[in-house]
Amino acid sequence: MSYVVLPSFEVSDENLDAFLEAAHADATQSVADEPDCLQFDVCIDRAASPTRVTFYEVYTDRAAFERHLETPHLAAFRDSLHLCTEGPVQFFDRLIP
Repeated sequence: MSYVVLPSFEVSDENLDAFLEAAHADATQSVADEPDCLQFDVCIDRAASPTRVTFYEVYTDRAAFERHLETPHLAAFRDSLHLCTEGPVQFFDRLIP
């Protein structure tokens, strides 16, 4: 069983490119630098809500996610949060890979 985190963000049109660049850096570094980060996707539903960004993050367990919260690349991403309004974060136990 793995641990899934789904944070969401509302981003204005004028800030979307800068926010996505920061999100891409965080996602790329998470997968490259954290052995227990199994997947990190940055998603947009262009038809329904093109400025709502959702992350799909998969970790081996909750402890791995807690370690992710202390990484330098997440700290760098947090510097971009002024570009958005943070939405809810959902947490799931992934039962079937």
